[in-house]
Amino acid sequence: MSLWLVISEGCSELSTRAEEQIRADIVEAGRRLYARGFVASNDGNISARLDDQRLVTTPKSVSKGFMTPDMMVVVDYEGKKLSGDRDPSSELPMHLEIYRNRPDVNGVVHAHPPTATGFAVAGIPLTRAVLAEVVTTLGSIPIAEYGTPSTAELPEAVRKYIKAHDGMLLANHGAVTCGNSVMSAHFKMETIEHFAKISLVARLLGREHLLSREEVTRLQGLRGMYGIASPAPVCADPAEAGLDQALCQVLEAPASSTERLVPDVTDALRQASRDGEIRLTYGELTALIADAVKNLRD
Repeated sequence: MSLWLVISEGCSELSTRAEEQIRADIVEAGRRLYARGFVASNDGNISARLDDQRLVTTPKSVSKGFMTPDMMVVVDYEGKKLSGDRDPSSELPMHLEIYRNRPDVNGVVHAHPPTATGFAVAGIPLTRAVLAEVVTTLGSIPIAEYGTPSTAELPEAVRKYIKAHDGMLLANHGAVTCGNSVMSAHFKMETIEHFAKISLVARLLGREHLLSREEVTRLQGLRGMYGIASPAPVCADPAEAGLDQALCQVLEAPASSTERLVPDVTDALRQASRDGEIRLTYGELTALIADAVKNLRD
């Protein structure tokens, strides 16, 4: 037997084992999504990069909690089916758009986690600097504009944000995440839903303390120390909000040279009382004045 044949057979065996593991990971991610209530019935879809020519994806019309590895469908990067007894998910074009724009991505998860999807339906992005862990890992979680599912509108909406974000909400639809593996993308979906629950509770309790702009900058510096690969830097200055979303993760973080946590006064400014008064706490007023003074100096 020639050396070339031995090497070729060895590479083929490694490739087969890798594909088997990827299929198993997709099944496990689907089981976890279903168990956590992130999908219902036939909702959601998952895909993974096999190599530079092929992807493996979940089939349509199958519950993510009851998949088996043999159900998966292999397609090329144009969406053409190469193998599999079933048809691929109708939302495959959204996955393909992500892979085209992110060569570093090897796994994509789309689901409908209830709390995060509630924010998507309400039109409220998860872009406030509230949790240090989320700032460090995902950065901001914007909302992609509404696009009819299974049409070209959805990939177009995702394209605006995917170069700079590993996770986003989909207006009136759900959420999508990506990572260097299927399980990495799944964990990011868990993070989005966890963050949404905490943010909702804080808002129901009546207030949120935001991380200051200076603290966000400090946290961004920790990404390298923790080995977190982020697709784009965080922009915590509102003046930078007009930047190309493909280049920057825009976060809402107030400036404060003295405090790491700053009371959010946005709602207080928006909601004047019916008799025409605006009521602020002493802390909120102090934060406003301090921010105004800083802006004047700048």
